[in-house]
Amino acid sequence: MNTGAFVCTCGDGCAVDPEEARDSVEGVDVVASSSHLCDDGLPAMSQVIDEHDLDQLLVTAVDDGCKRRLRGLADEHDLHPEAVDFVDHRESAGWVHGRDAATEKTARMLTARHAGLREEPVSRSVSRDAGNDVVVVGDAETASALAGDTGSTGDAEVTLIANGGEYAGVDANLDDVTVERGRVTRVDGEYGEFEVTVESRVTEDCISCMDCVREGPDGMVARVPVDIAPDAPDGEWTECCPTNAIEMDGVERAIEADQVIYPAATSADRGGRIGFYTGPVDAGTVAAVERLLGGLEKPQHLDIDMDVCASGASSKRGCNECVEACPHGAVERPRIDEVEFDPVACQDCGACTSSCPTGAVRLRDPSNERIAREVEALVRPRESGGLFGGDDPIDEQVVAFVCSERADDAVREYGRLSAAGRDLSYPPVLPVRVDCTDTVGEAHALHALASGADGVAVVGCGGSCLHSGPDPKATLVDSVNAACRDLGLGERVDFFAPDPHDPDGFVDALSAFVNGLDDSPVPAGEHVATGDVDDGRETPPFDNHGWALESVRAIVDHTDPDRDVIRGLSDFGWMEVSDDCALTPTCTNMCPTDAIRREGSDLQFDHERCVNCGLCEDGCPEGAITMRDGLDLSLLPENREAVTDADAESNDPAWITVYDGEMLSCRRCGREFTSVGSAEKVKAAVGERVEGIAPDSEHSVFEYCNDCRARLHFDT
Repeated sequence: MNTGAFVCTCGDGCAVDPEEARDSVEGVDVVASSSHLCDDGLPAMSQVIDEHDLDQLLVTAVDDGCKRRLRGLADEHDLHPEAVDFVDHRESAGWVHGRDAATEKTARMLTARHAGLREEPVSRSVSRDAGNDVVVVGDAETASALAGDTGSTGDAEVTLIANGGEYAGVDANLDDVTVERGRVTRVDGEYGEFEVTVESRVTEDCISCMDCVREGPDGMVARVPVDIAPDAPDGEWTECCPTNAIEMDGVERAIEADQVIYPAATSADRGGRIGFYTGPVDAGTVAAVERLLGGLEKPQHLDIDMDVCASGASSKRGCNECVEACPHGAVERPRIDEVEFDPVACQDCGACTSSCPTGAVRLRDPSNERIAREVEALVRPRESGGLFGGDDPIDEQVVAFVCSERADDAVREYGRLSAAGRDLSYPPVLPVRVDCTDTVGEAHALHALASGADGVAVVGCGGSCLHSGPDPKATLVDSVNAACRDLGLGERVDFFAPDPHDPDGFVDALSAFVNGLDDSPVPAGEHVATGDVDDGRETPPFDNHGWALESVRAIVDHTDPDRDVIRGLSDFGWMEVSDDCALTPTCTNMCPTDAIRREGSDLQFDHERCVNCGLCEDGCPEGAITMRDGLDLSLLPENREAVTDADAESNDPAWITVYDGEMLSCRRCGREFTSVGSAEKVKAAVGERVEGIAPDSEHSVFEYCNDCRARLHFDT
């Protein structure tokens, strides 16, 4: 595509030098500037589009009205509806930084956006059919609001579960609502297939004759719907029911629904599930329910490759990172050795993708490769001197992964406050926008540092995040800083949660972090990630394990690590094997990354491939394997001499021998058929039972292979 970048100063209302910015944007076909692009600059912009046959426009614009006019211009030129992409040069640059820094940052953001767009995927969608059945638990007003005409998708078929409430004379129109007795004990399933379990002390045989209401304990029997409180005492009064519908031990029944509104529920999922709504309930909840009536179609957020998944094998559970990370119930274990993704339930937070070491699940947009290219475009060599020669106006190059939801809104509000006269100025961090900071993992932070960034700021929503838990990214910050210390970089990562009501707190915290950083020893602008390691396997692009390892290698080229084992990196492990090893093939068969092999009587391990899933340790029948966390630089092939054993099938230095065993040769045919350890283990377990079955043999039956042992028995 032909791409043009357009720089506007909003009527000279922000501290950006358009000419200097224009000279520094890289990679695009043409750059133009104007002081009022969306008004009197439109004719000139139109001329540039025609002259250079542009089909992608990058524009510095923030105001919604400006964006509409610029999209309208693109439409006049028959460009694709998504052919215009906008960069915030004002709230996050020109209104909060000095002129030189704001100009440099604006140019880098345009360059980075162009680099990212070249990695934009072809759009795909997922869909799911559903009905209109909606269960509302204990909220008559919401049930009434949903029961009316809901528009083109049809009417909601609403069931109100009383949940112990009394709805006689309630101030809500329930004429079109089915009211069910019972208290909810469990909600299972997913959008389109929920099952709500309710328990009641009155069965479906009830005819609402009111006898139990009159005879029962005061205040313990509801009239609409008829139901008996769980703490109501048993007694002769229960015999009043003419249909024997009273069951004091309680009865359960299941109610099916496509969507569920349960204001009092505590969702097991931090961010909620598609079609399952907990409190508080408002008009937005009703609108969300109505949008999902009949089914949904949404963008496909994930690429999934289960062939490389390390979730488990042979009824043993392995890696569980994605299941634990997902805040929306979109990942589950249908079986102990398997995980399953629900692309419809996925809400695009990236938690599963940043935690998956093997690349079995990857975020489509922004993909890891797109993020990598944006980071590499933002971090520039210092010797360039910026736009103005001499010192670079961006002193410390800090890559900021910024959540596009509440965190981004808060940062923009700081810019508006600054423009309105409040003194709010902070260092010009280099932003990479992500849908949620859950997208950011160890590999992303390490890549930024390998690209020469002096620091990494993760800017998210904090405790108010719609996805993460109450202490988001604390583990990430601690683990990457631990790795940075061991790599000789010192601590260079932190998390920030901008509060729109406390701009000074954010400015002070970010300024202290940035100003406390030393220049990185890793030169900027040299590293271009491939997202892969050449370990002899085909792996998904930019899998977190391979991408992180590539970044570590780029870092240690310029540092002097204090230790061999780099702590804090969860996707790397190294193996210890005890003398209990019997060389059974369990570990080699189960390893999802082929990091274990047997060469003759040796058990060998490739640290470069290991993703620390733990399957080998859990599955070893002898309990001989212990996995240790961390990346051991001394075990990487570039730090080891080639194997010189003449009997080895390969001299690949990636492989190390972790157990030197002894094989047992058959006394009859001479073929090696098992390890000495395995034979001794079997003999100890069943030796007494088979003693004497081959009395004429000079040797134990356990010293013969299966074929020769059978012949030995036949000859006997």
